[in-house]
Amino acid sequence: MPAKPNRVRVLTINGELQRWKLLPEIDAIATIRSTGTIITADAGYHSAANLKALEAQQIDAYIPDNGYRKRDERYADQHFHASRPDPLFDKNETVKKLKCFKPTDFKLAEDHSHCICPAGNRLYSNGSNCTINGYAAMKFSGAAQDCVPCEQREKCLRTPEKTKTRQVSFFQGKRDPQENQMDQMKVKIDSDTGRKMITRRFATVEPVFGNLRGNKRLHRFTLRGKTKVDGQWKLYCMVHNIEKLAHYGYAH
Repeated sequence: MPAKPNRVRVLTINGELQRWKLLPEIDAIATIRSTGTIITADAGYHSAANLKALEAQQIDAYIPDNGYRKRDERYADQHFHASRPDPLFDKNETVKKLKCFKPTDFKLAEDHSHCICPAGNRLYSNGSNCTINGYAAMKFSGAAQDCVPCEQREKCLRTPEKTKTRQVSFFQGKRDPQENQMDQMKVKIDSDTGRKMITRRFATVEPVFGNLRGNKRLHRFTLRGKTKVDGQWKLYCMVHNIEKLAHYGYAH
C-alpha cells in the first residue's frame, strides 16, 4: 500500500491578513513537508494569487471558497444553527434598512455600452470583459453628478453616506473552468476527496481553537509584543495538551 500522505493544517489567521500570510506559512514548514504533503486551509486563504502560487510550486492543496458550504448538502440545515442568537446579543429593536435596487432593476443597453438606473440616469462602462468569481461580467458605474444629488440614493446604495456612486455588474455566464485556478479549486473541493479533506480539517485544529477560546476564555491576548504573545499562546496550548494526556493517555 502507498504511504499515507502527511496532512498539514495551516493555522487560521483572522482578518484581511489571511490571504497574504498563507505563502510565508507554507515556506516556514518547508522542512517538514514532503512530496506527499497535502496543505489544507480555511476559506480566508482562498485567493487567485495564493492558488496560482501553489500551482506554480506544485503543492497539493485544498482551500475552499466562501460558498462551498452552499454547494455541499451536508450543510443544508446550517441556517438553523446560524439563526440562533448569541445569549448576550443586543435585544433592542433594530431599524431594518430598505432593500437596495438589484442589477435586475437596471436596464442594459442593446449595444452594452451603458445601462439605465431606476432614476433614469446613465451608468457608464468601467469594465467590459471582467471575471468575477469565475463568471464573465460587464461592470458599469454611475457619474457623481447624477448619483450624489439623486433622491433615490437610500434605495440604491448600502452606505449612501460613504459611497458616492452606484456600480452594477451584469453576468454573462461561467467562464471555462480551465481559465483560472479558483474555478479549478472549486471543482477539487466539491469532489469526494475534497469533502473528506475539509472534514479532516475540522477535526484537527478547530477543536483546539474551540477549547482555548470557548473553555479557556482566550478571547484575546493580554500581553504585548511578539515574544510575550508567543509565550502566552504556547502556555495555553501546553494546558490543552496536558488535558488530552490526562483524559486519553499516551498513544501506543
